[in-house]
Amino acid sequence: MTLANSPLSTAHRLRVGIPWRTSHEEATGITNKLQYYFAAVTAAEGEPVPLSLQLSPSELTAQIKNLDTFVLPGAPTDVNPSRYHAPRHPKTHDADANREKTDFAIVEHALASGKPVLAICYGCQSLNVCLGGTLYQDIASELHTSIEHSKEGLPSDAPDPIHPARIEPGGEIAQLAAVSGLAKRDGGFDVQINTSHHQSVRDLGHGLRVAAVAPDGVIEAVEHEPHKHWVVGVQWHPERMKGDPLAAALFRALVQATRAAAARR
Repeated sequence: MTLANSPLSTAHRLRVGIPWRTSHEEATGITNKLQYYFAAVTAAEGEPVPLSLQLSPSELTAQIKNLDTFVLPGAPTDVNPSRYHAPRHPKTHDADANREKTDFAIVEHALASGKPVLAICYGCQSLNVCLGGTLYQDIASELHTSIEHSKEGLPSDAPDPIHPARIEPGGEIAQLAAVSGLAKRDGGFDVQINTSHHQSVRDLGHGLRVAAVAPDGVIEAVEHEPHKHWVVGVQWHPERMKGDPLAAALFRALVQATRAAAARR
């Protein structure tokens, strides 16, 4: 019996499926960004398992069935606007069809099997579209905000911009903010997050709720409706926020939710 189909004890390291960020990075072996996710999962006592974007549908189905939980990472590509029935914006980046099919297969399997998902940046957008939502294709030109959400135009080694966000009360991330010692205000929490995205959630996908927003109204996090299924999407990059208590708590919560979900199966 595989770990994915049997109750898990605290001695087991859960197998966390993480797709390659892009087909190009997989083909050329570029792992510098992917390693951040591996390190964050390992620190949370999970076992990161890279998922190829080149698998056939049957191979992908077989592999994800044998994984316990999933992290959908960021990527420099954009979800194809045809996926949410929108014309392509001039600033929209090229899509990666293999990444899309992999993410969508993961989300569909995870929701059907009760496996938790942590979706980050592009992964958050992919999650939303998979569930029937839409995206702003370019925050700067569509929303005309003064907050710098994207790193475009900055050197590749430049630090991530930082901006404030408010975590809304009543959800999974709010619970993590509370246990992380963040100060509560009017039921929610004010946090500082890193940012590197030019797209964001517009219309919510089915079953999702807004979990965090920036001061300009950009949705910074979504969650599956509380207490139904642990599916969390964040626009920031917790894997790159070393030493941040909320960032670390997100990965620990993924592992804890996976153990709880496995115990119920």
